Amino acid sequence: MRNKAFITNYYLMLIPGMILLVMFSFVPLFGIAIAFENFNAGLGIWRSEWVGLDNFTYMFQLSDSRVIFMNTIYLAVMKIIANLIVPLIFALLLNEVRKMAFKRFVQTIVYLPHFLSWVILAGIVTDMFSYHGIVNQFFGVFGFKPVLFLASNTWFPGILVGSDVWKEFGFNTIIYLAALTGINPSLYEAAAIDGAGRAKQLWHVTLPGIKPTIVLLATLSLGNVLNAGFDQIYNMYNPLVYSSSDIIDTYVYRVGLLNVQYGLATAVGLLKSVVSLLLIGVSYTLASKFANYRIF
Repeated sequence: MRNKAFITNYYLMLIPGMILLVMFSFVPLFGIAIAFENFNAGLGIWRSEWVGLDNFTYMFQLSDSRVIFMNTIYLAVMKIIANLIVPLIFALLLNEVRKMAFKRFVQTIVYLPHFLSWVILAGIVTDMFSYHGIVNQFFGVFGFKPVLFLASNTWFPGILVGSDVWKEFGFNTIIYLAALTGINPSLYEAAAIDGAGRAKQLWHVTLPGIKPTIVLLATLSLGNVLNAGFDQIYNMYNPLVYSSSDIIDTYVYRVGLLNVQYGLATAVGLLKSVVSLLLIGVSYTLASKFANYRIF
């Protein structure tokens, strides 16, 4: 009787969550139909003209399509690589610090940008790399002329990747530090007795010890190959750098909301969602195979 009451309460607690899930995750799926229509907001989804795959065909014929897909993949891959390597190196260096107070202070400082929105961080980055910003003033000391970093298709992708690493590497560092604490200290003692220095201990004990974490983070990040960061780029870019920084999400926003081409924008977004779903499946399979990571 007691178990029956417990199960009843358990399912009652699930009801609010299930209602929100249906309302905000399943009901909006009917909007996918817009991708196959010449959508007219005045007529609505049900009475707009059905055009089949015309929006997808038109999408691949646009000269912008190749640029935005290449920009999306390039920026996302560069961010994934940088966000794997930089936190790993920083965590290994920080792990060698023996002053715990200083170590915790550094951890806190590098972790702070993770909590700030891109509205704030984009303002800071824009001010730093502006024509009269601190970066140009610094290089001016050495006799270099000011550079329009934020209007240069050469420099702007690097600024996007660098600022993304600045925001997130503190969070990823904590993950690696947590993995480092799980290594058995007796392995270091045994290595030291065998004559291994700090470099050999790092290579033969530390890196193998956190290898599952590295593989897990690397494989799971594959699911974000088509997520190059709308918030960051939208708050930082301008028309002068569209050719190097316009990604799928910003293109969908401009085409769908600003140019009122809802059908084309939905088609682009739908294609991205389908490809992302496939990549998440691949990354989960790889994580299960190489890092024994399973959800179910």
